[in-house]
Amino acid sequence: MTSPLSVRFDTDVLHRLRQRAAAMPGATPSGLAQRLVDEGLRMADHPGIVFRDGPSGRRPALVVGPDVWELVVFLEEIDERGEFAVDAASENFAVSTAAVSAGIRYYTEFSAEVDAWIVEAREASERAEAEWERRRALLA
Repeated sequence: MTSPLSVRFDTDVLHRLRQRAAAMPGATPSGLAQRLVDEGLRMADHPGIVFRDGPSGRRPALVVGPDVWELVVFLEEIDERGEFAVDAASENFAVSTAAVSAGIRYYTEFSAEVDAWIVEAREASERAEAEWERRRALLA
């Protein structure tokens, strides 16, 4: 559900917003503004988190390091728990323990969203593996 809010932008900001929206297929200035405000609020609430574009869309990530969903998968798959898990993730991704903790904090607030990224990534991996198997069988 959305609620209206009248916002006044500086002329140059509005111009850049319209240009950016026009360069994105299907985007509108108001939709882009909504996304940017949401992401900006999330980054303000979770220092150390940024949003990146990619083939599967925009997703939250550590400023320097993996996407949050990749961090969560790693933490779920290792045998370590507690601070040992944070240390293991820090070492594995070559990031600080503070960065790992930022990713964990983001996940605790937006777990459903991150879990959806995990499901999507696993499905994409399964599709790629099935395609590889078909190619291998064809060329064998």
